[in-house]
Amino acid sequence: MRVAVLGAGRLGTALAASLVAAGLDAIGPVGRGEIGRLMAERLTVVMLCVPDASIATVAAKFPPEQRLGHCSGALGLDVLGRRSGLSLHPLTSLTGAEASLAGVGAALDATDTEALTVAQSLARSLGMRPFRIASEDRAAYHAAASCAANFLVTVEAAAERIAATAGVSRDLLVPLVRAAVENWATLGPERALTGPIARGDVGTVARQREALTERTPELVALFDALVQATEDLARAARAVTA
Repeated sequence: MRVAVLGAGRLGTALAASLVAAGLDAIGPVGRGEIGRLMAERLTVVMLCVPDASIATVAAKFPPEQRLGHCSGALGLDVLGRRSGLSLHPLTSLTGAEASLAGVGAALDATDTEALTVAQSLARSLGMRPFRIASEDRAAYHAAASCAANFLVTVEAAAERIAATAGVSRDLLVPLVRAAVENWATLGPERALTGPIARGDVGTVARQREALTERTPELVALFDALVQATEDLARAARAVTA
């Protein structure tokens, strides 16, 4: 199997490095200006690690007999055109080329059996955990990934800003965050939930809101939405234990 990676951003760089580290015959990452070079190679698949909005445009530059793959979590296979194609989305957050894909989930889909075999082989060669997500489920799958990672960072950024008004630094919040995530992973959300809302301590929540209104008023709307969602979860937790 010979693989080319097109796109030298975080994902393309990490994917290419992981392929080489796994001992695969890999080319890249290469830029869009090198598409002509790739057409001259005999490649099992070209993985397009470009922004979602550019995948269809870049795919159209390749002949229909060239199998292509993309790494978008939200898009289906139609963006690759009428060809043998696949998708492989790493269910992780990549911040640098040194990131390892070992143990990471790989959301796969393919237009045909051979392409699916290639996708599965790629994922397993990288030590990933492959699972299939059909085109009609990809938007919901990607929304879950955004909640699990992107929104978590947003919430922690808000916590950091609020803590700073009391002279508390981010590093002091880190053990709390890690414990909460580990408890969620081990126990599930209902059993992992702690704090004043879980205890039904309305007075403490009200005092928290007053403090935010005075110190970080721009975060009150987010706080209110999170309180409501947490109250719903707390009710579900009480129903489970009743």
